[in-house]
Amino acid sequence: MTTQEQTVLREPIPWSEDRLELGEGARWVDGRLVLVDLLAGRLLETGGDAPGPLRELYRLDGPLGAVAPVAGRPDRWLAAAGTGLALLDDGHVHPLTDLESTNPVRARMNDAVADPHGRFWAGSMTYDATPGGGTLFRHDHTTQPAVTGLTITNGPAFDATGTVMYLADTPLGHVDRFTVDPATGELSEQTPFLRLTAADGFPDGMTVDAAGNLWVALWGGHAVRRYRPDGSLDREIRLGAAQPTSVCLGGPDMRRLFVTTADYGLTEPGPVDGALLAVDVDIAGLPAAAASWTGRS
Repeated sequence: MTTQEQTVLREPIPWSEDRLELGEGARWVDGRLVLVDLLAGRLLETGGDAPGPLRELYRLDGPLGAVAPVAGRPDRWLAAAGTGLALLDDGHVHPLTDLESTNPVRARMNDAVADPHGRFWAGSMTYDATPGGGTLFRHDHTTQPAVTGLTITNGPAFDATGTVMYLADTPLGHVDRFTVDPATGELSEQTPFLRLTAADGFPDGMTVDAAGNLWVALWGGHAVRRYRPDGSLDREIRLGAAQPTSVCLGGPDMRRLFVTTADYGLTEPGPVDGALLAVDVDIAGLPAAAASWTGRS
């Protein structure tokens, strides 16, 4: 691939020959893209300059929803895994906190991310998508519920200051915006941001770019969209994959949009269903925030 080809990807292309059952959790960390194959429990990485194979970093015995890098500790990850949180360190998986094993309906962790203040936010869902069966947890010095009564928790996504949080409840088509207290992480001022229909697709993974716009992967919608901070639609990128699951800006100048997809549940997957896709955009993203962790060394 030439330098010019590296610089401008005008249409979404597969970034790897790999196909994932449930690709998720794309994050730009230390000059590389990390992502998960959720139900397979795999943490993967690849570069952002040219397409190439996905390299496996960890393989867990259960689902791996998403990870955040640990501040000051390269190659260590705080993870939403199984029914709780875990630390991935030096090839080992250290369970930290169980959050969902007592749920009356079988449940697992789903999406997760660190905010700019080092807190780790992890959402859960039941396997049968029981309404109200999911929770968004906040992990700081302790782990506690932050938002309850969710169905399938996706995101959250934070702006650069860490004072605005977006949270999706996927099957409802809802994305809400919250104000975040930077000192405590307490949430307030929950307001509707998006209310989408099945024709749009269902809001899944999200990210905020350097201009404060919200990018949303639309499960079942064959698309990702960029919304301005006032909630108006700014841009839509159509995809060959039916089920986009997460979005991440990284690569050259942080202007390469990576989109994970899934072939989960498709009876006849198309050629790019389950692929990691990439396309260049006009507004840069933000590197993944790191989680503060003062526990296991």
